[in-house]
Amino acid sequence: MNKRAFVVLVGSMFISMLGMGIVSPFLPIYANTLGASKLEVGLVQAGFSITGIGTLLFIGRLSDRFGRKLFLGTGLGIIALSSVGLMYAARPLHLILWRFFQGLGASAHMPIAQAYLGDITPEGHEGKWMGYFNAVLFAGMGAGPLAGGLISDAFSIRTTFLFMAVLNALALVATILFLKEMRRKTSRASRLSFLAPLRSRNLRGALSYNIANGVTIAGLMAFVPLFADLTVGLSASLIGILLAARSPVSILQSYTGRMADKWNRRSMVLWGGLLSMAALALLPRSAGFWPLLAAYIAVTLGQAVGVPAANAYVVHEGRIYGMGTSVTLFMLAMHLGTGLGPVALGGIADRFGLASVFYSAAVCMAVGLGLFALMVRPGADRTRAGENAL
Repeated sequence: MNKRAFVVLVGSMFISMLGMGIVSPFLPIYANTLGASKLEVGLVQAGFSITGIGTLLFIGRLSDRFGRKLFLGTGLGIIALSSVGLMYAARPLHLILWRFFQGLGASAHMPIAQAYLGDITPEGHEGKWMGYFNAVLFAGMGAGPLAGGLISDAFSIRTTFLFMAVLNALALVATILFLKEMRRKTSRASRLSFLAPLRSRNLRGALSYNIANGVTIAGLMAFVPLFADLTVGLSASLIGILLAARSPVSILQSYTGRMADKWNRRSMVLWGGLLSMAALALLPRSAGFWPLLAAYIAVTLGQAVGVPAANAYVVHEGRIYGMGTSVTLFMLAMHLGTGLGPVALGGIADRFGLASVFYSAAVCMAVGLGLFALMVRPGADRTRAGENAL
């Protein structure tokens, strides 16, 4: 493992995700102040991901051929520019369009960062290093809402967009100055099609789980702030504290990632998904800050158990089918969930109320886990010798 490259990579990712976390949870509230319907709120959240659905496969394949650094830097630049655009949005349509553009930057940055990490990860340690990476990534996303809530209360929601632009510009500078292009693991991938990784049952199972996980994340990020604001009556600062609870829980991925190298990855995904599903179903019954916080933490804890194990499957298959292509397929699955999920959930909320969003997300997780269990056979883990059953 090239630890210097790892530190630079995760450092720039943390800065970028902190900026994203400052803004994303408060976009639904901002859209609501501009007169957006629940469906439009879903589109604001989904625009970020819908762009990725059409671009991720090509970006991953191109990064396998031309290198990761170009795409990492371009993505950060686009995110910074679109953040400035969000500051001047005056209508829900403006927010939706800028989020589509921002999604292009995210498509060129986040999955390629994971592919870069896959390139430098030693075989047999996929869970460990992906766990560290995800812990830092989600810690940045989790700390962002707290900072965003404080900034919003002290200044305005629009000021959070400026902070997001500045933080992503800093991450861009760090990437340009300190991150070197590394040897890419693509030797067999050049002869294969975009969809060749789907031959792997393990990868198909991981994709099914990640689509459901994307819907879960969409439900949390787009509608928990609205639920906390409109139903529970929390201030922006308390909403920020609520969403920032993701950070300490997500740091557990530095431990659960190491578990995924030794324990049964299949069981980790299933048990983690079941915990998230149960907490989603209980979330609408939360009548105050503390019950809502407990349900939110439980959903995040389930993700902290399942995501590193699913990531480990993907990195292993990436050595066969091309790291960029395999990782971007995994990210594409997430974008399908976070892109289509908010639109569907927004339509459901307009018709049946906010509580129905979380019940629907729980059903999606149940379907994703069922498909994962069918695709990934017991004993299919390709982990280090001496693994223990969970």
